[in-house]
Amino acid sequence: MIVLLVVSSAFAGLLHVLFFLEESVWWMRPAIHQKTFGMSLEQAQTVRLFAFNQGFYNLFLALEVAAGLAAVHLGHAAAGHALVGFACASMVGAAIVLVASSRRFWMGALVQGLPPALALAALATS
Repeated sequence: MIVLLVVSSAFAGLLHVLFFLEESVWWMRPAIHQKTFGMSLEQAQTVRLFAFNQGFYNLFLALEVAAGLAAVHLGHAAAGHALVGFACASMVGAAIVLVASSRRFWMGALVQGLPPALALAALATS
């Protein structure tokens, strides 16, 4: 189960780095705000600062997973598991909020929530 924990939590962290890049770095690109998020240029400009801030939340979650995995690797399993578990639980919680806000976001919630949910399952059985 340790392999599932490492792979799924690392993948969840990498996804959240991608979310950071989309929301904080590439937000005004049409491929992001139009195709990924379904927003017009005017809508994207209106929520730009919110997206920028949200992207950093995603980056911090990814960094927490990385710190947890590093702690486990360095022999601090309890602290590492706590960090990975908290970050992954936060990711799953955000995915639940996303789909609860609108059922049309079910695919985004699945992409956002499944890898950390797998990590939590692996953590619970290790």
